[in-house]
Amino acid sequence: MVGSQFRKHITICLTGIFVLATSFSIQATGKRPNIVMIVADDMGFADIGSFGSEIKTPNIDSLANQGVRFTNFYTHASCSPTRSMLLSGVDTHINGLGNMSEWTAPNQRNISGYEGVLNDRVTTLPKLLKDAGYHTYMVGKWHLGKAPNKIPAARGFERDFALLDGAGSYWDMTNMTATSPKSVFTEDGRYLTKLPKNYYATKTYTDKMISFIDSNQRDDKPFFAYIAHQAPHDPYHLPRNWRNRHVKEYDKGWDAVRTTRLKRQIEMGIMPKDTQLSERMWFLPDPVVLAGAPRALLGRKMELYAGLVENMDFHIGRLIKHLKKIGEYENTIFLVFGDNGAEGTDLFASIAGTPGTKNFLYAAMNWSQTHPNAWGDPGSFIGYGPMWAQASMTPFSQYKGWMAEGGIRNALIVSGPVVKRPKKEINHGFMHVADIMPTLLNVAGAQYPDSKNGKPLPPLIGKPWNEMLAGKTDSPRTEEDYMAWEVFGNRAVRQGTWKIRWQWKPFGKEKWELFDLKSDPAERQDLAVKYPEKVEKMLLSWSQYVAENNVIIPNRAVFETLESQLPDRVPHDIGYPPLLYKRQFIPPKDMLAEPKS
Repeated sequence: MVGSQFRKHITICLTGIFVLATSFSIQATGKRPNIVMIVADDMGFADIGSFGSEIKTPNIDSLANQGVRFTNFYTHASCSPTRSMLLSGVDTHINGLGNMSEWTAPNQRNISGYEGVLNDRVTTLPKLLKDAGYHTYMVGKWHLGKAPNKIPAARGFERDFALLDGAGSYWDMTNMTATSPKSVFTEDGRYLTKLPKNYYATKTYTDKMISFIDSNQRDDKPFFAYIAHQAPHDPYHLPRNWRNRHVKEYDKGWDAVRTTRLKRQIEMGIMPKDTQLSERMWFLPDPVVLAGAPRALLGRKMELYAGLVENMDFHIGRLIKHLKKIGEYENTIFLVFGDNGAEGTDLFASIAGTPGTKNFLYAAMNWSQTHPNAWGDPGSFIGYGPMWAQASMTPFSQYKGWMAEGGIRNALIVSGPVVKRPKKEINHGFMHVADIMPTLLNVAGAQYPDSKNGKPLPPLIGKPWNEMLAGKTDSPRTEEDYMAWEVFGNRAVRQGTWKIRWQWKPFGKEKWELFDLKSDPAERQDLAVKYPEKVEKMLLSWSQYVAENNVIIPNRAVFETLESQLPDRVPHDIGYPPLLYKRQFIPPKDMLAEPKS
């Protein structure tokens, strides 16, 4: 532990030296860059055009064409844990999100690091940027606390228009459960009694951010704009003119979409040429064996999802256009990514529960628009299910909530004046969401302090990207550096190209698995038995992580009964069983005959 703390101290000192050097560079070159950070909620790795999707995202793709795409960028497996690391630079088990507030286990209650909100042990990126002379603006989903000392205005944002809950209607204040029926919003530090006229989440967030930027444009200070879009989180609410842009396109099914997306990814250089798709999850049907009507109905859900992503891209384009109009685009750094893997769990079913409960009645009354023609309207609740979540995470295994690559790996785009690498470049360096805080502090010429209110601050866990963005190195990490994760009892460690993971059954084996991500990014082959010494070595890193971050494995977890709810896990082999695929035998015509009398 002493050696570990010494390494942390040296890291902080070196970070400080780099910050000073950056500061001198800024003073020599003039105005510091603006920062726009766009976080999409539950958007998958393969849902952006520049990462292989058929979904049309020209505005996000324009940023990719001006900057760099990163293929080995990691978040956490769920919403608020990712956001907590993004804004604090500190591990979730220290910053308060050791578990989500919605799923805190009995043995984690009343323990520091498991408050379910961004706690006061940490400082925040907007606070430090504000102290360094930046305007700090935030719109969209917060999900880090609702009390007056936990809202965006209390954590460093000068202006905000924020949904404090984790999800809800895009059209109004309808929330998810009977005990919490009304979503809570703040604007500039005040709790709203109602929403603006003609409110629609994605549009209103963009309108508000543009107004914030314009309100202080003349003072020539740089700004940090955090745009935490609700889209494309379920329920899939969107204007009618955005619902029919992919009619019948997804009737072909999820396997065909995954195959086509992977082909594009390989052609683009996003994935290596020999990459395989992960297995279709064993409890999902082959779309080929489905009748036309149910396949079209499931395809309709994906149509709505695609429209939601395209609508978000349209409003991102509005912001880009406005920044160009006011002359700020060229001096703005953009970061675009999703907060975790795509959502494959039926959130509505888990919330509504069973007949006779308050939540079931609440859902029947407030989320009652179930006809397909009403999908997307207020009162409808549509998610697209695990089959399409796998498509969103092409080529990876599994999705949100799990420690497979499909739960924690995300597409990342960075563009702007700090990027000195060739335009349109694709980078495969090992990166983490906690890296963003030290990177942006360096950009701003700001320094991470040693203490807060007289108490030592926990050290940053991320690695700054500044040298990598400048083209001086290809990754912020060496082969010996590791990162670790834990939430809901699922856990993982990545070191170099190797990864170990422990997951609840049936998605995992409830023992450590080992994967070589360089040759097997889809995690098809568990190598734990073949390389036990590698597992043991990486478990030393896991033990260090647990000790340094007070990791408490939950004694209750959201997935604890899943194995009994799903069919037994079996391998997936294309075309098996043949019984389902055998077509009608057609005899030769010259051998046909009528029955003899």
